[in-house]
Amino acid sequence: MTIHKRKLSDPDLARGLYYGTLAAALVAGAFTLAVVGVLLVNWARDQVATPLDNPQLAAMKAALAKDRKNVSLKQEIRDLDLTLRSEHFRRLDAAGRAQWLLVAGGAVFVLGLKSARTLRQKLPHPSLQTVLASVEARRASFARWAVAAVTILVAGAAGVLALRGGGGPTQAPVQEATFPTPEEIAKNWPYFRGPGGLATSAYTNVPASWNGKTGDGILWKTKVPLPGENSPVVWGNRLFLTGADKKQRAVYCFDTGTGALLWTGALAGIPGSPATAPKVDENTGYACPTAVTDGRCVYAIFANGDVAAFDFEGRRVWARNLGVPKNTYGYASSLTMYQNRVLVLMDQTPVEEGRSKLLALDTATGRTVWEARRPVRDSWASPIVATVAGRVQVLTIADPWVIGYDPAKGQELWRANVLGGDVAPSPVCAKDTVFAVQPNSKVIALKADGQGDVTAKGLVWKIDENIPDIVSPLATADFLFTLTTPGLLVCSNAKDGKKVWEKDFEKEGRASPSLVGNRVYVVLEDGTTVMVAASREFKELGRAELGEKVHASPAFLDGRIYLRGLKHLYAIGKK
Repeated sequence: MTIHKRKLSDPDLARGLYYGTLAAALVAGAFTLAVVGVLLVNWARDQVATPLDNPQLAAMKAALAKDRKNVSLKQEIRDLDLTLRSEHFRRLDAAGRAQWLLVAGGAVFVLGLKSARTLRQKLPHPSLQTVLASVEARRASFARWAVAAVTILVAGAAGVLALRGGGGPTQAPVQEATFPTPEEIAKNWPYFRGPGGLATSAYTNVPASWNGKTGDGILWKTKVPLPGENSPVVWGNRLFLTGADKKQRAVYCFDTGTGALLWTGALAGIPGSPATAPKVDENTGYACPTAVTDGRCVYAIFANGDVAAFDFEGRRVWARNLGVPKNTYGYASSLTMYQNRVLVLMDQTPVEEGRSKLLALDTATGRTVWEARRPVRDSWASPIVATVAGRVQVLTIADPWVIGYDPAKGQELWRANVLGGDVAPSPVCAKDTVFAVQPNSKVIALKADGQGDVTAKGLVWKIDENIPDIVSPLATADFLFTLTTPGLLVCSNAKDGKKVWEKDFEKEGRASPSLVGNRVYVVLEDGTTVMVAASREFKELGRAELGEKVHASPAFLDGRIYLRGLKHLYAIGKK
């Protein structure tokens, strides 16, 4: 059998290529027009109505205005609000995808026309009679093929636009949003170190004895898929952790009743996310920051700058990349919240480049509501939002400033130049005083009721002996408790900084001490928890063993403690 190769000079092949290329160009043009139509429809729809224009939502808010204590109605409003916003921003995300389709379709149209023009110049020129004889047949066949192709492509585009998925930050206007009340926040453990970041439990009926090796007092134990130095946050029957390595980043949701892993929220396909993981210290890792939750969504951030929101069913609401933090040991600052704002502290080095900033992200969209530039170098402390000196403030610490901000607008309230070095422990407060730690150097007490630069007049006291390096302090109205990594617990007088007592546990500790009633819970690295009295004399009240190393700080709820070990998550309580 002989195989004959056809060359471009073959008239039939040349015509076929020409008409095929021309058809592709025309189909791409029709497809591009269809995508433009979809974009215009979506744009017109969003100009007419926003999620808050929904009549049912408006009626429910009107009813709530008359009955402020209706908890079930508040939850119904939050659920409907989330559904409407998710649909709204799903359409915006689809529009973003359509723009890429528009670019692709336009490129194919232009290249197709250009190629068809080139091929046409190489066609043989038949007689007029030949052309007239074949044109009708070609026209009919081409029309049928083109209509079918356009139909398929438009249907495919509609399918792509209908897909639900994450994307970059939306740029929609900031909308009014619902947020939890202070009473709701107090009943849960929504942030690093709990409500206000103060490591103080609202419940006193938490366990005081357990044994991880025998199972005594352990309700359940669940393996966490990926490593992370972050601590658990809890809302109702949902507990959230994050985990990451060089290739993966994920948010985990566990059932507090059974310990079952309900869903995993993967952070992938986020525009701007770096292809390679940043360099981090092994003690920091890729998932050091603790997540936050408002009872509707959970919000998490990772060492590469990826930040995302997932609803309680595991659907990604929004995601964006804030840029890889330029940080010596890796990013570690936990998120916190104020009303419907997620607050992100991104202190970076060197200070001369002006990279450090505090961001407020809208919980519904992830867009930046306000941004405050900070004259500080990189830090690893977490911001806290607390009522101190009679006003709600965002408290931050880094070399060299302690700064208080207005959480609503990001305006600086006051600052004090009192710190230096690598700042890792988070600030705490009590009454009108803020306490800040400069690792291995000093502890500072400052008045938080001033304006502007309070360096000269804001200092209450400072101490420079037995200072922590990474563990955040615990403050009460009377005492300040600090824990060094080697395991020395120091109780100081909160009013003047004078040492009341100290106790060396002779075991390392990385978790922050917590207050439950009149008991201080100190979790040491080997998994031992020591309970001591919050009093003027040292008194050990008990010990409990987990049987696994612990770096994370515990979460305290009604009758329970949730504790993350290096590999497992534990629920401690009575069965």
